[in-house]
Amino acid sequence: MNKKQMINGLAVLLVLLLISACGTKGNTEASESVPSPIGQEESTATNDSVNTEKEILIIIDQTPKPIEGNSFDFQVKQLPEGYSLSEMQWKSDKNQFVNTLQEAAEHGGNGGDGFYISGNGQFSGFIYPDKMNGEQGEVTFTFRNEQGKELTWKKEITLK
Repeated sequence: MNKKQMINGLAVLLVLLLISACGTKGNTEASESVPSPIGQEESTATNDSVNTEKEILIIIDQTPKPIEGNSFDFQVKQLPEGYSLSEMQWKSDKNQFVNTLQEAAEHGGNGGDGFYISGNGQFSGFIYPDKMNGEQGEVTFTFRNEQGKELTWKKEITLK
């Protein structure tokens, strides 16, 4: 394994650890009652096969940023213990992006279109070309545990 592969592997491992740390049980009543800032959407989703205690809470922020290009940010605020983010997807009538956690970490380093997660896990989002502005679609996040069980979170949004 060369030095670059080892560094990328460590970055992905760090991101996994940071994201899985979000899986601790929190006070959902307090987090759901806090008003979202303009441009942010907060939503919880559960899989029918799990208890309501195992809610997933993700915030999508489409607030304009002083950067070139188009993107939205997302934050995983809460997920069931033992689960970690494994895949992110954008799907519309015109476009589809599917990125694994490792691909998102790579995009965090090179700025490619699709989902990204910065090397330290502090920033995460979806970068898309101008032609996708105004596009309606569904963003899906898939979480897995060590036993291979999956939970998904989906939200219909319009790209701004």
